[in-house]
Formats: sequence, C-alpha cells, structure tokens
Amino acid sequence: MTEDSVQELRELIDSLSGWLHYQRRLGWRGLSGEILPPRQDDKQPERTPTLEEIRAEMGDCRRCKLYQGRTNLVFGEGPEHAKLMFIGEAPGADEDQQGRPFVGAAGQLLNNLLNKLGLSREEVYIANILKSRAPGNRDPEPDEVAACLPFLKKQIQAIRPQVIVILGRIAAQALLDTKEPLTRLRGRWQRYGDIRVMPTFHPSYLIRFPKERHKTWDDMQQVMEYLAAQEEQ
Repeated sequence: MTEDSVQELRELIDSLSGWLHYQRRLGWRGLSGEILPPRQDDKQPERTPTLEEIRAEMGDCRRCKLYQGRTNLVFGEGPEHAKLMFIGEAPGADEDQQGRPFVGAAGQLLNNLLNKLGLSREEVYIANILKSRAPGNRDPEPDEVAACLPFLKKQIQAIRPQVIVILGRIAAQALLDTKEPLTRLRGRWQRYGDIRVMPTFHPSYLIRFPKERHKTWDDMQQVMEYLAAQEEQ
C-alpha cells in the first residue's frame, strides 16, 4: 500500500469517527441488534405430499373425458416407500371394476413373475399412467396422459423407489418423454430424475407372445442385481 493510500484510509477513518460522535450527540445509541425477518421471497422448500394426500387431491377426478365411462378410479397400491415400483399403461376391465391395478390376466402374470423373483405383490408399488380405463382398452390420447401424468409423478416423488420398471411402450414413452420404440428402450437402464428405470414388455404382450417372456426375465434379473447391490451398501 502506498503512502497516499494509507493517508486516504486514515482520513476516511477520521471522517467516519467524527460522524459517529456527531450521531451519538444527537441521541443515536447504535444498532439495536435485532435480527431482520426473512424476506418474503425466501421460499421454503415444498413438502412432498403423501400418497393419501395425492389421492385426496385427485378426488372424483374429471380432468379428462375418461371419467364419463369409468366405474372406479384406479390410483395404485403398495407400500408408501417401496424400493421397486411398476408402472403400466392404464386400467383394464377387471381393474376398472375393482379399483385396483393389475388384477386381471396381466396382473396374474405379473404376480407369477414377482413370486419367481422371490417378491410378493405387497412389497412393490403398482400404478399406471392413466387412472381411468379408456374405452375398449384403446391407446391413451395425449390430453388423457397430460391430465394423469402429473399425479403419477407426484406418486413417484412420494414413494422415491430405487427402481421403476415400466411395462410396455406407451408407459415408457409417456414417463421418459420419448418417442423411442420399446425395442430400443427395453433391457437398457434409463433415468427418471435420479431414479433408475428399466423398461420391459407389458404382461398383456407376454400373454400373446409367450416366447418373449425370457426377455422380461432377463430385464428383471438386472433389476434384482441392482437392488441386491444397493442392500449391500
């Protein structure tokens, strides 16, 4: 620091000291020491809603036209913090009647797969892209997916599974926001945020083409190996 700089600093300090003495003579007693309240724009992180709260938010959902023909809304079922989550396309006739996902023929095949893997249905969470049945089990339309997908994403946020298994092309493309065919996605790890995702065939497809079942079995072996590795950490 040069001599000129030192002199300027001394003059600044002297001026400040004189100003403080003057303010005290006027009655100023210094800072109160009070802590200022947080600014209004300092937002606290939002709390993750529970599955029960998400279901309550849906209510008797009429956000798309499918409500007109449904019997029951099929929200999903399973433990609140399941490590493994399965996501299908939409409820079928049996699911619509019972209000539960995967209870028809495709559900029986899924149950058998879980049993062979040493899992029970009660250990996993099962849901669909759509919560209401589409007429004739047709493919979901864009507006229907747009109405339901936000609630599925909230379910995923609440559950925080270690792995999501996506069943079928439509579910995979909707959740992953891609147009890639299932043949390119299947059997390869994908990502939904920081959650690992394994796309595979829908059980209804495997009913029609049983020779393809070994591919889904191979996909699930990858899933089980990953979950086992997580347990060891």
